[in-house]
Amino acid sequence: MIVLDRVYIDGAWVEPLGGKTMDLIDPATEKVIGQLSLGNEADVDRAVATAKRAAPAFAATSVEERIALLERILAAYNRRYDEFAEAMRLEMGSPISFATKGQAARGPLHIEALLKVLREFRFEEDMDSGTRLRHQPIGVCGLITPWNWPVNQVIVKVGPALAAGCTMVLKPSEFSAISTVLFAEVLHEAGVPAGVFNLINGDGLTVGSAIGAHEDISMVSFTGSTRAGIEVARAAAPTVKRVAQELGGKSANILLDDVDLDDAVRRGVAACFTNSGQSCSIPTRMLVPAHLMDRAAQIAAEAANGYRLGPTDDAETQLGPIVNRSQFERVRGLIDSGLKEGAKLVAGGPDRPDGLPGGYYVRPTVFSHVAPDMTIAQEEIFGPVLSIIPYENEEEAVAIANGTFYGLAAYVQSADRERARTIARKLNGGQVHINYPPADFGAPFGGFGRSGNGREWGEAGLREYLETKAMIGYGAHE
Repeated sequence: MIVLDRVYIDGAWVEPLGGKTMDLIDPATEKVIGQLSLGNEADVDRAVATAKRAAPAFAATSVEERIALLERILAAYNRRYDEFAEAMRLEMGSPISFATKGQAARGPLHIEALLKVLREFRFEEDMDSGTRLRHQPIGVCGLITPWNWPVNQVIVKVGPALAAGCTMVLKPSEFSAISTVLFAEVLHEAGVPAGVFNLINGDGLTVGSAIGAHEDISMVSFTGSTRAGIEVARAAAPTVKRVAQELGGKSANILLDDVDLDDAVRRGVAACFTNSGQSCSIPTRMLVPAHLMDRAAQIAAEAANGYRLGPTDDAETQLGPIVNRSQFERVRGLIDSGLKEGAKLVAGGPDRPDGLPGGYYVRPTVFSHVAPDMTIAQEEIFGPVLSIIPYENEEEAVAIANGTFYGLAAYVQSADRERARTIARKLNGGQVHINYPPADFGAPFGGFGRSGNGREWGEAGLREYLETKAMIGYGAHE
């Protein structure tokens, strides 16, 4: 039994004041594997107070000191790499192969990309006018992270906050506390100064709201649903703090008529089913020329039916369960809505997979002949569900792709790269992926519209934690 009964404040593990606990459930078995103690507003207050006290000294550290700190964090993380993979297998049902090669791997990749940025970044620079610009830490940061990419999302907030010289209070999802506590242990081992990093486990209504509203927090970085992001922004508004948000997505994947259809569809299915479909930027809407719809649906169905579901400790398992019962029921309900609204089910469906009577497993599901205004084409499902939508011409494809409130990512595939580039320029998305490229951890990540504001990853992520001060006359009379 895993017992997480402490919060991390001022460099020490201490008992939370909240007094409430929750069971930790393995989504692959629905069995209780541990217990988590939850913090409350008073825990946030004492964490913020210690972060505020630590802020001046940490802001005064040199870039070289912060580089050395991040290098120690990277080394400590790598020593416990397998523990991170196992933690995410248990807490969110990530199959061990993906937890190892996908989930845990994101940590070092982001730290290495951040180190490259930090070594080259100029915290002071001169304008031709003689004015000097100084980029300085914004202060105490409140960080609120989700469960679907636990370590990834923690590191893309904690890492740049440390690099900028900020102190912080982190509230991870209560459904991914195991891996976050492990990361806090890594930070402690690496020698992060007391008070610089603080961890309060708790729910969004209590701890998240307290972080958003706290008058001594200068900036909140939130990743999660659009609904929750609205509440964070509402809580933060009276104190006029900076709010950076990475929210929901409903990313379109436009397959132009010159693609290798078999390859493009199969890779699109694989991208959609990444992390069992529990990713905000994956291509969940596949747009295909109308005359290719039946063939694309057949290919997608064959690909979906080939996925192996099973125990998360089996290296051959490709798709794991949905993270918890609430999400499980929601995904199945959205699949039902697709059936009721007239989409054609070509693979999967709302019933449990054969041979898996327990666990929050959802069958890999593909709908074809989906209309752009159907619920499954507009709402973020967060499960292994692909909607294939027909289009008549490129202009209609772009209009359909841009026809949601979201704008986190978009995808376009073509045998003619210049043709793909032309479409990419028209798509509303913080990242547009051309011909299934590898991830670029130095590229800005964030969204348009209701997918949020601000950017993470690389230099753009570092700048979110900095204030820019113009010292006018700095170079005068020299």
